[in-house]
Amino acid sequence: MSGFFRRATLRSLDTIERVGNRLPDPVTLFVIMIALVMFASWVAAVAGAGAVHPGTGEAVAPVNLFSGEQVRRILTQMPQTFAAFPPLGLVLVVMLGIGVAERSGLIETALKAFVRSVPAQLVTASVVLAGMLSSIAVDAGYVVLIPLGAVIFHGVGRHPIAGLAAAFAGVSGGFSANLLLTSLDPLLAGFTTPAAQILNPAYVVFPTANWYLMAALVPVFTIAGTVVTERVLEPRLGEYHGDVPPAEGDDSLRPEQRRGLIAAGLVVLLAVVAIAVMAVPENGVLRDPEGVLLVQQISPLLNSIVALMFLVFLLPGLAYGIVTGSIRSDRDVATMTADTMGTLGSYIVLAFVAAHLVAFFNWSNMGVITAISGAGFLQSVGFTGIPLIVAFVIVSSVLNLFIGSASAKWAIMAPIFVPMLMLLGYSPELTQAAYRIGDSTTNILTPLLPYFPLVIVFAQKYDKQIGIGTILSAMLPYSIAFGIVGILTLVAWMVFGLPLGPGAPLQYIMP
Repeated sequence: MSGFFRRATLRSLDTIERVGNRLPDPVTLFVIMIALVMFASWVAAVAGAGAVHPGTGEAVAPVNLFSGEQVRRILTQMPQTFAAFPPLGLVLVVMLGIGVAERSGLIETALKAFVRSVPAQLVTASVVLAGMLSSIAVDAGYVVLIPLGAVIFHGVGRHPIAGLAAAFAGVSGGFSANLLLTSLDPLLAGFTTPAAQILNPAYVVFPTANWYLMAALVPVFTIAGTVVTERVLEPRLGEYHGDVPPAEGDDSLRPEQRRGLIAAGLVVLLAVVAIAVMAVPENGVLRDPEGVLLVQQISPLLNSIVALMFLVFLLPGLAYGIVTGSIRSDRDVATMTADTMGTLGSYIVLAFVAAHLVAFFNWSNMGVITAISGAGFLQSVGFTGIPLIVAFVIVSSVLNLFIGSASAKWAIMAPIFVPMLMLLGYSPELTQAAYRIGDSTTNILTPLLPYFPLVIVFAQKYDKQIGIGTILSAMLPYSIAFGIVGILTLVAWMVFGLPLGPGAPLQYIMP
């Protein structure tokens, strides 16, 4: 039976890949989706569709993107829409630093040292784990770790797309899971608290309220991601015979490379010390003296992650290049950064159409209406107990396909579900935790994820024919696996009445 199930699964994934890759070029596909959103906004506006926002009580009506006002908005704000696309600045800034580190030879040499030091059986787990932990750096993992996963797998003779998928699963599918608190914790708690105060005006949800559960999900997702990569994806992909040849020659390090690594390591150490000096003391440059909680106090540090990532790649790259001789003048550095920007041409085109798709979806109110309607349906079903929590996780994951922002969805859903589940005996902290599990597991399946075009570009480095279908078929098993183990972990937490995190009460865990 297991053999039959495996063959059926592989056939299904192959079908998804074939159908998906028969779709037009990703740029064309995004243009088609833009047209569909505009058409849907017109139909919904003509039909008088809409919903009532549960937080404000105001009616949310669809906005016809073909109206004169919206056409003017589309045309006059086109440059701003593109320039304000959140991933664009992050990608361009961080890639400037990465370009110097890569073209100086630092990344290749560091990967050689990594491959030689990490046992082969732990490479997959290391990539998935690093992806999850990267959420402490907000979205930098999308830019840094996803291509790095492909490079690491290719460097050890494994399929680079499997490494890319493993890193993408960790960075995006496991976005909520982390051993440390991230900026997402206070952000979501800020919406959960006023939702809980609808019933209890004195109720406060702390940013630490889900810490224990989110930390417990790290090893769970790491194991699930490793199993999917090695037991499902890699056997399906087979050997890599693509456009990028494997590195030739001895993988041992030359003396100048060792000296370069030492120099780069010292620069990284000095950079970490400098960051600590600015972030650890209460009067540090990267501290907020008005913050109450630690996450609030270090918010300037978290908001500086992009600039710090740029410097943490640039400075060691310069040190390595100077020591090894790959950088002999300032012209070499300028050439490296220019060449890096040249490789991002296809991403910039994709980012242009993706930015407008996301903007049009928001302007039309179609995403908000979809989320409210879906949440209202779940509320009307009448589930109770664990089935209700599981259904809520599933609805959160489905709505995530339409609205990528975790905070935007929670701003809509929290006023509905937090009070409702409180009346049934479930804590706001538990509802928030269930939302986080559902919200992150389908990030890797939605083209509305702002970084989805970038993942396609990274994959096309190894195979020009890769399209959306290949990415979706590769990521679907991760999404299913993360969803299943995430729900099981949450159910176990509820059954045994385990604390969700510091400040989360136990009396609401089970009715």
